[in-house]
Amino acid sequence: MITIENDYLRVNLAAKGAELQGLFSKETNIEYLWNADSKYWGKHSPVLFPIVGSLKNDSFIYNGKNYALPRHGFARDHVFDVEKINQSEAVFTLSQSEDTLKIYPFYFELQLRYRLIDRKLNLTYEVINNGTDELLFSLGAHPAFGVPNTPDTTYSDYYLAFNSDDKLTYWELNDGLVADTTSNIELNGHKLELRHELFYNDALVFKTLQSNCISLLNSKNDFGLHFHFEDFPFFGIWAAKDAPFVCLEPWCGVADSVNHNQDLRHKEGIIKLDPNQKWLRFWEVECF
Repeated sequence: MITIENDYLRVNLAAKGAELQGLFSKETNIEYLWNADSKYWGKHSPVLFPIVGSLKNDSFIYNGKNYALPRHGFARDHVFDVEKINQSEAVFTLSQSEDTLKIYPFYFELQLRYRLIDRKLNLTYEVINNGTDELLFSLGAHPAFGVPNTPDTTYSDYYLAFNSDDKLTYWELNDGLVADTTSNIELNGHKLELRHELFYNDALVFKTLQSNCISLLNSKNDFGLHFHFEDFPFFGIWAAKDAPFVCLEPWCGVADSVNHNQDLRHKEGIIKLDPNQKWLRFWEVECF
């Protein structure tokens, strides 16, 4: 376990998957991250790369050849190189290998940089195309936050506050693939009340979210968090069935649609990066 900390936060990280595994506030004495209880879901905050969600038939076609990739890709299952650690920053890197090239025929470098900035944890993703051909990829975040996170509250006391949206339109999932149908949720004062039943049919998948900050708050006390993100065209909100957490998931990429032809070049949300070019995105969470 790798730990970084400042006067406000203590963060635990693992080299496997470069995964965030703890987010503790020294001011509130609250652990904000889900504890990965395998009874519900045994992960904290996996990195989704080089795909987000499921592929149709768990495979894609590139240059006429078929490749198999599991849901959310392979980065979360690989051990990253630890490039840098100091008291308030840690950098992890993953590059192609003989194993990855068999299932994903691209050269890449994926870097995750965790930084503590006062009461905020900032996570920046950098993807570099270190090959000679165009790099095709998707990338997403999947942090799970404990709900409830104080003993005087229950799941139904919590809500998500959106800084710009007053109505949510989400795409339904059919066996992990994006269906052709959408549903709407009218928000009351930009608030989505958390209910376990929201996630009984899998994640809520958004393609037109206007907000760039979602706050996890409750009606019983003043503790919570602000989740900031920029330039992620897709977003998912999910929890395992009846589980005491909620995932806030900014995505650059999305699961295949039920009608997709499986050609990676034609995949919705796929990012195309020229050789020697870099791509950056970040999100940050502020605890209070």
